[in-house]
Amino acid sequence: MSDHHPRTRMPGAPAPTAAPAPRGPGPRTAAALRAAAPALAVYAAVRALGLLVLWLAAHASGKDPVVRLSGRWDSVWYQRIAENGYGHTVTLPDGALHSDLAFFPLLPALERGISEVTPLTLGGAGLLVAWTAGLLAAWGIYAVGAQLHGRRTGVVLAALWGVYPTAFVQSMAYTETLFTALAAWALYAVLRGRWLSAGALCVLAGLTRPSAAALIAALAITAAATLVPEFRAGGRTGLPLRRNARMLAGVALAPLGWLAYVVFVAVREGSPFAYFEVQAQWGNNIDGGRALAAFIAGLPLPAALGLCAALGLLGWLVVLCVRQRQPLPVLVYTVAIVVISLIGAGYFGSRPRLMMPAFPLLLPPAVALARLRGGWGGRSGRGGVRADRAAATVAGADRGAPPPPGAAEHSPALTAPAQPSALTESAQAAALTAPAVIVLAVLACASAAFGAWTLLGAGPP
Repeated sequence: MSDHHPRTRMPGAPAPTAAPAPRGPGPRTAAALRAAAPALAVYAAVRALGLLVLWLAAHASGKDPVVRLSGRWDSVWYQRIAENGYGHTVTLPDGALHSDLAFFPLLPALERGISEVTPLTLGGAGLLVAWTAGLLAAWGIYAVGAQLHGRRTGVVLAALWGVYPTAFVQSMAYTETLFTALAAWALYAVLRGRWLSAGALCVLAGLTRPSAAALIAALAITAAATLVPEFRAGGRTGLPLRRNARMLAGVALAPLGWLAYVVFVAVREGSPFAYFEVQAQWGNNIDGGRALAAFIAGLPLPAALGLCAALGLLGWLVVLCVRQRQPLPVLVYTVAIVVISLIGAGYFGSRPRLMMPAFPLLLPPAVALARLRGGWGGRSGRGGVRADRAAATVAGADRGAPPPPGAAEHSPALTAPAQPSALTESAQAAALTAPAVIVLAVLACASAAFGAWTLLGAGPP
């Protein structure tokens, strides 16, 4: 995949042939879901482990695990908006005002709608949205990983996102899973050249979290990087615009959700900068990283060194993403999420959570884990990579893209005496090696323990 030009087919791939491909949205979705089934199963397993550990720890300490997931911190603000609409403000002892206008409307709207048509409470509806969106996010993350590096990498990438240090938030009635699902599928749409779909998903993301600005920037910069060389190449000025009309329409559509909410707050409060003033009252204004530097300077030396080491690891991951030559929209989105999370003046403890939607940061370790040697039944990592190549385009089978060159001679369907079922082929192509499974299992246990400890504590995530 090129760094700058998202397209429908992988570089060097032949034109699509009449190879049998699912037709119609129903069969295409079913085929894509079958391809993603291993990733969804692994993600669901690691999140179920987190919930089990929380339940056991909560009951051992006499606390309600459901309240810990849906009845504290931001969850309460979203549910209040869902029940009463906007207009609630809390005055803190120091005189600071916290308005519910700091929270975007899509999650509370979904909570209200679900609670109206089901027996679920607003808290239960929030959990349903978060857990369903978590699966959709894992599916989208898998699709991006499979598109770029093969299906096994897609499975590992979804699993790593599920064991992220603050992955317990994925089980809470928060917006992280909803936003990540929209972002992942928007990026996948761009990679597949579906700009209108990407723009529509950006609209919804812009109604979910302010960090949708990173997604909007990714689309705009990618479009600019595509159009500028075409203009420089000469020719009639209007030709590149006509040829890329869908791209331009998608880019124009992308910011409308975010802008609509900012305008809503401005009209409601009678000030064009009201939204930014509300965020500043919450301490979420942009200060260029001064608050982060002051926080580190105020820590004891061992803690400060540890935090600097963590920031160094974060920077190293960003460098690896660049060296990996991730496609431009993916790289811009990732870097923008990281920058937005670090240059704000808000509560430092929330910053790892705010960076969680930057799932492409996990692509370098996902690729490394997917290529580990030593598999079940004597299969090596290299053999698994061949299987990955043979099925690398299954995630995008709905576009009828042909298999990568050389896939045919490695396909089990052509060499085995009996042709396996599509489900068997899917499982083989996405099968993880034993070392990868062990690493993911250890990370899942650590993430579950840390999540239970944090949720049963006093501070917000």
